[in-house]
Amino acid sequence: MTVGSILLILGLVMLVTPGPGLLFIFFGLSILALEIEWARELNKQGIQGLEKIVARIKEFFKIGKKDKS
Repeated sequence: MTVGSILLILGLVMLVTPGPGLLFIFFGLSILALEIEWARELNKQGIQGLEKIVARIKEFFKIGKKDKS
């Protein structure tokens, strides 16, 4: 739990300073999700949002390939 908390705090700090803030927040929440319910739910929502973004990007590039042919 301590490692997850530290990564989460470092991620929040890195949002305003140079560094991979979102990556650290994701890793911190993933570790916290092993023990804490609210972190598990937040992590699940984040993964679902990421899956939607990836699907939109894939769809965008599929449409782009069809137009060029």
